[in-house]
Amino acid sequence: MLLLSTNAIFPSAFPNFAAHKISMSTAPQEATLSQALELGINEEEFQKIKEVLGRTPNFTELSIYSVMWSEHCSYKNSIVWLKKLPKEGPMMLAEAGEENAGLVDIGDGLACCFKIESHNHPSAIEPYQGAATGVGGINRDIFSMGARPIAQLNSLRFGNIHSDRTKWLVKGVVKGIGDYGNSFGIPTVGGEVYFDDVYETNILVNAMSVGIMDVGAEVSAIAEGVGNPVYIYGSATGKDGIAGAAFASKDIGEDAMDDLPAVQVGDPFWEKLILEATMEIIKTGAVVGLQDMGAAGITCSTSEMSAKSETGMKIDLSEVPLRQDDMKGWEILLSESQERMLAVVKKGREAEVEKILEKWDLTYNQIGEVTDTGNVEYWKDGVCEAEIPAESLVLGGGAPVYHREWEEPAYLEKINSFDPNSIEESTDLAGVSRKIISLPNVASKRWVYRQYDSMVGTINQSTNQSSDAAVVKIKNTDRSLALTVDCNARYVHANPEKGTAIAVAEAARNIVCTGGVPSAVTNCLNFGNPYDKGVYWQFKNAIMGMKAACKKFKTPVTGGNVSFYNQDSKGNAVYPTPTIGMVGVIEKSEHITTLGYKSQGDVIMMLGKSKNDLGSSQYLAKIKGVDLSPCPEFDLDEEFQLQQNLQNLIKAGLVQSAHDVSEGGLFTTLLESAMASGNGFEVSQQSEMRADAYWFGESQSRIVISIKPENLAAVKELIDIDFEELGAVKGSECVIDENNWGQLSEYRDLYDNAIEKVIVN
Repeated sequence: MLLLSTNAIFPSAFPNFAAHKISMSTAPQEATLSQALELGINEEEFQKIKEVLGRTPNFTELSIYSVMWSEHCSYKNSIVWLKKLPKEGPMMLAEAGEENAGLVDIGDGLACCFKIESHNHPSAIEPYQGAATGVGGINRDIFSMGARPIAQLNSLRFGNIHSDRTKWLVKGVVKGIGDYGNSFGIPTVGGEVYFDDVYETNILVNAMSVGIMDVGAEVSAIAEGVGNPVYIYGSATGKDGIAGAAFASKDIGEDAMDDLPAVQVGDPFWEKLILEATMEIIKTGAVVGLQDMGAAGITCSTSEMSAKSETGMKIDLSEVPLRQDDMKGWEILLSESQERMLAVVKKGREAEVEKILEKWDLTYNQIGEVTDTGNVEYWKDGVCEAEIPAESLVLGGGAPVYHREWEEPAYLEKINSFDPNSIEESTDLAGVSRKIISLPNVASKRWVYRQYDSMVGTINQSTNQSSDAAVVKIKNTDRSLALTVDCNARYVHANPEKGTAIAVAEAARNIVCTGGVPSAVTNCLNFGNPYDKGVYWQFKNAIMGMKAACKKFKTPVTGGNVSFYNQDSKGNAVYPTPTIGMVGVIEKSEHITTLGYKSQGDVIMMLGKSKNDLGSSQYLAKIKGVDLSPCPEFDLDEEFQLQQNLQNLIKAGLVQSAHDVSEGGLFTTLLESAMASGNGFEVSQQSEMRADAYWFGESQSRIVISIKPENLAAVKELIDIDFEELGAVKGSECVIDENNWGQLSEYRDLYDNAIEKVIVN
């Protein structure tokens, strides 16, 4: 494998830097290399900072660089690969990196704004606030662009479900998400929850928000117009969350609780006021640019807005509303206190904006103005505490870019040597089926989602029906959005390229099974330490798998989040988990397709082909105890044809229900459709292979549909892929190969209560 240079790439020259040599108005003490190293700035980066400034930075400036050049903000170890992802598509309105969130055209003059981000490290040490502020932050990304949030989703990963720590974390995270989302008034409509020992120390909390706006009404995060005033509004600034971006850019060690001050504290009621005020301010036309204050707080928003417009800002930190009077300049700059926004207002229209902020009883103040220097200047009490070229701080500007070394991890040798013939075939399949549907990664997540309000709000409504993707109807149109988050990290661990392609394919499959057409992707890339060559090999191969799949399905990547350092101090990394958030459009309400069987006597078919494949299945891992095995077989062309065929069937009105085959295999798919409707089934194996692989294997590109008997001929005529006629909807039992495996009621009790019995008791 080719090993790339580890040298950082820095632009040879920054625009305007020479013309604006920085001379401080006082002579603050120069920062030292030891301070830089303590803040996560290496020696090479420290020297480059001195070159950029033309002098040695002071501590405040060094602190600014430490957060802005952290992995969390700069993507310095990932950007070379992220640039390879497809950004263009038929519905795209804003490409990745252009705005705070993705933006796609969904028809009828409307645009969908969406994004997913991680809040992993904070949630691992303070689950309630970590998860809650993750929800708040992602929603601000949406409404700072002028879109009103209408739906939330989340993807959660926890350790061993039986450990006391996991139970504590699950309860805290779920309550944090529920309390914030329910109070804020935005429904949580979908998500996923996984449990595996590899997430014991580093849990993953990925939050996605989706909003709606008129096409052309978006607001950019820009700072144009020299002399235009800069306002901060929302909550006052405190010491919570200081250097949170840097905290998210390192491994979690045994002393992680010492970083508790880096965890932010959220308030959904403030956020609701900020949302309404922001939407009202935007309508006035008095705002030039808007950005929420997330990672790196004031530092990030002021520098990014300035760099994007090739302008500058002069900020007076003495004017920032504070919760604590003794805050130093660097603390104000690095604070990640929640529910704060930065706005550049058109000069002369300040009164309009202030009137609205007062109406909503928000804390606010003018803290500076736009300049033409290209620098961000931070003053306090008449002293210039920092002056830095804005472009030198940001992603795509002067932030360092690294080409890391990689090598194939040693564990793959064991995966590649796996012999399926060494696995004894189970004979008591009915008994296995009960164990399968009781597994935490297969069983219902009802205990989790019933704590979320999926119907709050009146702008647009979730259908709340059982389907492979969440469906949110768009008010005053016949269209709906289909929304999903997907990733089987066990597959990605076994084969990062193929496993990530499967994650994209499954997201698209879930959209199609619900009657939609996939539109675009946002991603949250959760990996271990990028300096680990094996981790970096996983990362770069995952990107290549995502690239291939997104091109195939014409679902460009609109943006998202990279979360490295999900690894403990002993070098134990999580499974590579590139979570895929996908948005699709259901053009007509009649196309909405649910997963529950509809009528007794309907024919049950499987589109796609069963394969004698046990690889990385829950059956193999959790029932047979084989932790390392190959990724399931997968072919992009085969998957694409499958989805095209189902789309045609749904548009022709021939499908009663549709549900894809995923965790737990074909039996679980059949059972979930049965439990959603109360109708049982009688089916039989149609392919010659080992029975446990047929019913519990997780080979890809398969969808179970039910159709009316009179439409069987029409369905067969329309499809041009492999299919199997499995049986029919019948009774209230699960009959497999003429053997009665049990009543639906028995399975439902196991399926619905498996997780709650462990977490609550």
